[in-house]
Amino acid sequence: MSGFTTQALTPETWADLETLFAKPGGSIVRGCWCMFYRRSGSGHGDARQALCDLVAGGTVPGLVGYVDDDPVGWISLGPREEYDKLRRSPVMKPVDDAEVWSVVCTYVARTHRGQGLQHRLLAAALDHARDNGVRLVEAYPVDKPERSHDDFMFFGSRSLYERAGFHEVVRRSPTRVVMRRRLRPRRTPD
Repeated sequence: MSGFTTQALTPETWADLETLFAKPGGSIVRGCWCMFYRRSGSGHGDARQALCDLVAGGTVPGLVGYVDDDPVGWISLGPREEYDKLRRSPVMKPVDDAEVWSVVCTYVARTHRGQGLQHRLLAAALDHARDNGVRLVEAYPVDKPERSHDDFMFFGSRSLYERAGFHEVVRRSPTRVVMRRRLRPRRTPD
């Protein structure tokens, strides 16, 4: 798939994320707009507006994936401390005090699933993290023998992360793990 690219979610690419989330199969992402883990407490308010405000304020909460300029995928990541609910989660609470970025959502439009786009989104996210000086990335994938419905795989599968070089650091649930990958700085040409 040579026409695959990614762009940071910024005010300029915001409309592309709205287009992506409006496509068939996007009900889960439309429900939380990747704000669930960023907020503390039970009140959610208007998650779409909250994410829009976050982006307008200069935060880049993830990347939009495109095939030939059509938005078809999304991956949400950022500094762990930006995700309030992760701290209180019995499964995803901090493993240690290391500075880490968290991947909390990966989504591909239904019409483009099964083409390896999640792997390409994750690779682009790791490059984005590396470009921002990040040395450790963490994820919280599903790990169970039976297949889950695609709509409930927004954290991704263990195999997605294993193929990208992540390894398990702790298991606090029979069906979920915390996985990490160390990133090396990019080599600069001499």
